[in-house]
Amino acid sequence: MTIPFLSTINNAKISTAKNKLINKIFFFIRNFFLIFILGIFYYLTQPLPSASVVFIPQGSISQIIAHLKQNKYSLSSIDKYVLFFLGHPQSGWINIGTKNLNRAEFLHKLTIAKAALESLTLIPGETSIIFLEQAAKQLGLDANLLLKEFEKQAPYKEGVFLPETYKIPKGVTEKLLIQMLLNYAQLSHQKTSQKIFGAYNPKKWHQYIIIASVIQKEAANESEMPVVASVIYNRLKKGMKLQMDGTLNYGIYSHTKITPQRIREDNSSYNTYKFEGLPKEAVCNVSLAAIRAAIFPAKTDYLYFVRDKNTGIHIFNTHIDAHNKAVNLQKGK
Repeated sequence: MTIPFLSTINNAKISTAKNKLINKIFFFIRNFFLIFILGIFYYLTQPLPSASVVFIPQGSISQIIAHLKQNKYSLSSIDKYVLFFLGHPQSGWINIGTKNLNRAEFLHKLTIAKAALESLTLIPGETSIIFLEQAAKQLGLDANLLLKEFEKQAPYKEGVFLPETYKIPKGVTEKLLIQMLLNYAQLSHQKTSQKIFGAYNPKKWHQYIIIASVIQKEAANESEMPVVASVIYNRLKKGMKLQMDGTLNYGIYSHTKITPQRIREDNSSYNTYKFEGLPKEAVCNVSLAAIRAAIFPAKTDYLYFVRDKNTGIHIFNTHIDAHNKAVNLQKGK
């Protein structure tokens, strides 16, 4: 037999216990979300070091976050979800500015900012020092800092840039500009090497660039490049000095006329009148056409060439007598 009074007391106790449990669960959830929100707030207000301009590739937010992480930005899944909330970042160069930003400000900038771009052209055959001096003037950069960054980052002294017209964001730093140019060239060379050889060997590729740089300085046009390449290989095979003026147009001498005095006084490895073989380093930055000519030279017996003053193209010969005759003919013009 159940006593109604005791039953009522037991029900009240159970109800009170349930309420206490519900209250505990409520306060736990409330406190958890409060701590979570405070944690997110603290995370987003922390400073995030960034370059003044940032490149954002096309793709999903996950791909963009992965790209930024590869470029040494300390980002996490939280940033990915914040970006989902803020909006999709614009692809291209983003002008972050020089002000130090916290994480939330940085992510917001990615969705609203764009960088003004300026065209910067590197012509085939130009040396790095001349190109960087011109780039410093055009972009308002410190030429000395730019050259120091080049020396610090470049794997070789010359031939590491790809002649191209680049779209450079205004406000770019010296360090970032060198990084951009080197990365672009490396990816392009890697892709071309993969197509030709099925692999990319940086040292082997740079040897072709050295040969291509001589071709670039000597050939009158792209169609001549494989023929000039054949002369280089033919002379090397016979143990002949290259004796090419273009190899002396290195560094600061990129546009200097080569004279007999210059040939006598220059003791660098670039002086192919004095020293056998190729220069130890590339003479200039080269086009992909010059590299292809170095890899696929024409099959000829030519050992000599001289520029025709009327046409600007070269006259090629196999024998010295025919070459001397062509040289004398040009002197009379």
